[in-house]
Amino acid sequence: MAFICQQCKQPLQLDASLVDLAPSAYDMIVSSLPPQLNLQPPPPEEEKLVQLPAPSSAKEAWRSTRQATGRSQPQLSPRAQGKLPQRPSLLPNESFVILQDSVINNIPSHVSFPSQTPKLSPAESAAASLTKDPPVDDIDHVNPSPLSHHLRSTQRLLNLLSSRTDIDHPLCAECTHILLSNLTRQLEETKKERDGYIAFEKEAKKEKDREKEGLNPQDAERKIARLKEDKRIAIEQLREAEREREQLAEELGSLELEEKTLEEEEEEFWRSYNAHLLRSAEQSSQLASLRATYVADSATLERLERTNVYNDAFCIGHDGVFGTINSLRLGRVPGVPVEWAEINAAWGQTLLLLYTIARKLDFTFENYRLVPMGSFSRVERTTGDKATYELYGSGDLHLGRLLHNRRFDFAMVAVLDCLRQLMEWVRLQDSSVEFPHQVVKDKIGDSSVKLQFNQEETWTRALRHVLLALKILLKWTTSGNNG
Repeated sequence: MAFICQQCKQPLQLDASLVDLAPSAYDMIVSSLPPQLNLQPPPPEEEKLVQLPAPSSAKEAWRSTRQATGRSQPQLSPRAQGKLPQRPSLLPNESFVILQDSVINNIPSHVSFPSQTPKLSPAESAAASLTKDPPVDDIDHVNPSPLSHHLRSTQRLLNLLSSRTDIDHPLCAECTHILLSNLTRQLEETKKERDGYIAFEKEAKKEKDREKEGLNPQDAERKIARLKEDKRIAIEQLREAEREREQLAEELGSLELEEKTLEEEEEEFWRSYNAHLLRSAEQSSQLASLRATYVADSATLERLERTNVYNDAFCIGHDGVFGTINSLRLGRVPGVPVEWAEINAAWGQTLLLLYTIARKLDFTFENYRLVPMGSFSRVERTTGDKATYELYGSGDLHLGRLLHNRRFDFAMVAVLDCLRQLMEWVRLQDSSVEFPHQVVKDKIGDSSVKLQFNQEETWTRALRHVLLALKILLKWTTSGNNG
C-alpha cells in the first residue's frame, strides 16, 4: 500500500520507525494529542464583543488595539493556498473504527513476510526491545508481525492524528514546513488578540472605577471650566503655531529666492572660471612657446656672440717668410716670385682691415683718409696738397714706373702712419696691450716699408710686422675689452 501526502498529493515513503510501532509508543503519542476537535465554528469577534456587558469606551479601546495589531493575513500563492490544511468533510469516527490494544495484541502472526519486514538499525532495535515487553518464555520464539498488521497500525495512527488535529495525515516534509509556518503565524495572531483583551480589560476596570467614584456638580463645573481653559490655551497655541507657520513660509520663500540668486551667481562664477581657465591654459601654452623660443634664440645669440666674424673675414697667418691675409701673400723675396696681382689684393685686404678696425672703434685718422677698393685701394691726404697715393704696384717696364713706385711708397708710409696712430690710441685705452714692434716714420721695428732702394727681404719682413700689429688690434677690438 502506497501513501501519498494529503496536501500536495505526492507519493511519499514513511520513516522506518512508524512501520512497526509498539503499543507503548502508540499510547504515548495518543496521550500527547489534544482531545477530539469540535467542528462547530466559533462566533465572530464582533458578535462576542456586542454580547459583553462593558462600556462603549472599553469596546472602542479594544477595537483600536485590534486594528493596530493588524489581523490581515498576507496573500498566499496558489501553490501555498493549495497546501493549507483542509478540514475533513466527515467526522473522524465515521471513517474508521478505533480498535482496542487487546485486539491488536491478539492478532495472529503465523504468516511471515521476510521481504516486507523493515530492517532496523542497532539503535532502533534497542528502542524496540525496550518498548515491547513479551513474556519471558516466548523471547526465543518471537515471530515477525504480518504486513497487514503493520499497515493497519500505521493507518490507525494516521487516522488518529487526522481526527485530533485540523490537518489530514500523512504529510510530506515540504508541506510540514508550510504547516509549521502557518501555526507560528496563528500563534502570533493569538498573542496579539490576547493583548487586545488585556487592554480591553484594563479600560473596563478604569471605567468601572470612575463610575464608582462619581463627581458632584461643583467638581463637574470645575472640570468643565478647566477643560474650557485648556481648550482656549490650545486654540491660542494653534493660532501661534499658524502665525509661526506663515512666518516660516515667508522666510522659506525669501530663502528660495536667495537660493535661486546664489545658484545664478554660482553658474555665472563657474562660467567665468571656466573661461579664465581656458585663457590661462592658452596663455600658459603661449608662454611655454615663448620660453622655448627664447631659450633657442638665447642659445643662437650665445653661439653668434662667440663667433668672431672678423677672424673669418680677415684670416691673418704666414706662409714661410711671407705674411698672409686671407691666404694672399704680402711681399716678395728672390727666388719666390709673387705676382703683383696677389700683392695688390693682399694690400687691399690689409687696408680694408685697418679701415674696419678704426670704424668699429670710432677712430678718425689724422692727415689721411683710407679708401679701400680691393686691388686698387688708395690713401688720400686730408691736409696740405691733399694728394692721393695708390696702394698697388706694377711690374711693367715703362717710363713712369719710377714715379709710380714712389707714390706706392708714399701710400705704404701713410698706411704705416695710420697704423701708428691707432696703436697709440689703443695703448691709451688699455695699457696692457703690447705690440712687439714700434713704428717710427717709415719703419716698423728695424725694417722699412718702402720698396725703392730697399731689399725685398727687408720689405717683406716689414709687411709681416704690419700684419702682426693688425692681428693684435683685431683681437683687442673683438675681445670686448674696449668697452
